[in-house]
Amino acid sequence: MTATPSPLPPFDPSDPLGLDDLLTDEDRAVRATVRRWAADRVLPDVADWYERGELPGIRELARELGAIGALGMSLTGYGCAGASHVQYGLACLELEAADSGIRSLVSVQGSLAMYAIWRFGSEEQKRQWLPRMAAGEVIGCFGLTEPDHGSDPAGMRTHARRDGSDWVLTGRKMWITNGSVAGVAVVWARTDDGIRGFVVPTDLPGFAAPEIKHKWSLRASVTSELVLDEVRLPADAVLPDARGLGAPLRCLGEARYGIVWGAMGAARTCFEVALDYARTREQFGRPIGGFQLTQAKLADMALELNKGVLLAHHLGRRRDAGTLRPEQISFGKLNNVREAIDICRTARTVLGANGISLEYPVMRHATNLESVLTYEGTAEMHQLVLGKALTGLDAFR
Repeated sequence: MTATPSPLPPFDPSDPLGLDDLLTDEDRAVRATVRRWAADRVLPDVADWYERGELPGIRELARELGAIGALGMSLTGYGCAGASHVQYGLACLELEAADSGIRSLVSVQGSLAMYAIWRFGSEEQKRQWLPRMAAGEVIGCFGLTEPDHGSDPAGMRTHARRDGSDWVLTGRKMWITNGSVAGVAVVWARTDDGIRGFVVPTDLPGFAAPEIKHKWSLRASVTSELVLDEVRLPADAVLPDARGLGAPLRCLGEARYGIVWGAMGAARTCFEVALDYARTREQFGRPIGGFQLTQAKLADMALELNKGVLLAHHLGRRRDAGTLRPEQISFGKLNNVREAIDICRTARTVLGANGISLEYPVMRHATNLESVLTYEGTAEMHQLVLGKALTGLDAFR
């Protein structure tokens, strides 16, 4: 006797592949918490922040993010949430669905500054900084990129010299998220023993962090230069377990993982806006969503969006299992940011002239993603990472 098959669930345009089936109840709860926070605290004002080129109340926002466990989310101990990497990824997706600048705030705080201290710091450094950073009471930044050295951090000019038992730090860092509002900076510098990391309180003499203005991307975000003019640090300011360029690159891998998810948040928002617009905007006597060319655009957008989310899920499960390789993170960052930009640009064409208005989020997301494409490794650098992994030949030098 043949069993009667169960009825198929209805097709869900917001989840056409049924990817929610991959999530646990706890995963969904984390996602819902972050989505509610972003809807309440970011979406009502972010277009205005973007237009004004500022992120007012960033310290209050950081404390609220700390209260929901979003800062240093996948780290354990020291007041951190100890969430899974998939849950952290879901949080990044929801934050960037609101704005890339908000996700950048969280990524730099948790995946760069906090992770560097958590992974490479002394027990004293961890206890001093991590609980307050997890609570959002102290904002951190991460100083690696320099005015003349972005994709080639090995060429950095910032240096630290010994003076008795102290370190004296001199140099400049550029394009530093959170820099002007940070209470602590993790700064990488050249020393006689190679590249080392330093935990630098930002109230020390000689430290300055002028904010970078006139940006046309990540406008609702604090971006700064770091100027270190003979900043004197005690001997215990150095991260004891960070030696060589591998340490900051490992931190970048943590941040890149969050971007794999986050970029799909920006893409999701633009797709949803375009889909809603296509259903309601009428031309030639009917909704534009009824025309073949518009449907082709929507189908292609949905295809790449859901492939990108599926890829992020896969990498997240590997990260939680401890099997995720750096080359696989490059795979995700390269694909998902590139496809997210294409989705945003296609969404803009669906909206026509309305697509350039801040009444809709599409152009804001598209311009933000131009920065996301560049930071934490340009598309070209990730292509070379994958090229080396595929061929065994190093094309960097």
